[in-house]
Amino acid sequence: MITNIIVPQKFLKEHPDVVEAVLRGSVKTNAWINANLDDAKASANKALERLSGKALPADVIDPAWKFIQFTDDPLASTLNTEAEHAVKAGLLEKPDLKGIYDLTLLNKVLKAEGKSEVDDAGLGAE
Repeated sequence: MITNIIVPQKFLKEHPDVVEAVLRGSVKTNAWINANLDDAKASANKALERLSGKALPADVIDPAWKFIQFTDDPLASTLNTEAEHAVKAGLLEKPDLKGIYDLTLLNKVLKAEGKSEVDDAGLGAE
């Protein structure tokens, strides 16, 4: 599962400590989820029940959960493809995605956790 954490450049420059703390929390949460898949699934289903009034039955959530991957990688390499699909579908005009990612702090957090850094697929901020 990918959650892109998006902040304005101004906020990033003024509050890098806050952004880094959020990223650290996200990385630690993903690590916990991946180490505790059954507990994470139960917790997610309880949240769905609390929010919607009904939990997913086991025959729905169990097979679906097997196809969810929790990752710290924003999968930047897929963004161009997704944008191309949206253009073909008439949902948007061809966007200029250059500079959309700044993975500096994420990679700092990943390195501190002993994890591999992630790539911006050439779409990194300069």
